[in-house]
Amino acid sequence: MFRAVSIDIRESPNPDPDLAIVQACLQGDPHGFKKLYQRHHQKVRSTLYQLCGSDGLDDLTQDVFLRAWKGLPKFRQSSQFATWLYRIAFNVASDRRKALAKMRSRNVSVEDEQLANLADDAMSRDGETQAGLNQMHYQDLMRRGLDKLSEDHRTVLVLHDLEELPQKDIAEILDIPVGTVKSRLFHARSAIRKFLEAQGVEL
Repeated sequence: MFRAVSIDIRESPNPDPDLAIVQACLQGDPHGFKKLYQRHHQKVRSTLYQLCGSDGLDDLTQDVFLRAWKGLPKFRQSSQFATWLYRIAFNVASDRRKALAKMRSRNVSVEDEQLANLADDAMSRDGETQAGLNQMHYQDLMRRGLDKLSEDHRTVLVLHDLEELPQKDIAEILDIPVGTVKSRLFHARSAIRKFLEAQGVEL
């Protein structure tokens, strides 16, 4: 059973809504971790899908929460629980992608709805989209463009533009400076823009 860890939520300027559940879990609440799983399962699964594709997705998601369960006694309120969990998910995804790279070339797909949102964001930043642009064709182009990004650039773009995480949270998850997050995001967006322009998409 977990050893008790004292967490004073009042000391945090931005209280983490998960901290009370974490504390209850550490103090022996048999339903505590189930609550954390229910709160974050879909977001973790979505992130893993964007970074690794659908192959083995259930196992990857289970691995994230297994690592979180085992590591929960080491968790401290210096970071949000969700940020800590995203870091675990990123590590699991990174391990998976390295393993796949040894066997075959990377083939990662992204949910169509989120691709559409990313496409809309790119268009709104750089001008209005062509009238009558076929949405399915554009989503396919976005998928191919994301596939060409490096793992570092793709991860930042997924976390920021698809998962809508603040840059400071991404910096904490990836253990890099905020300035590096900004730089990678800039280069990732630039690469996507150049790829789309090369495919004849007017931005």
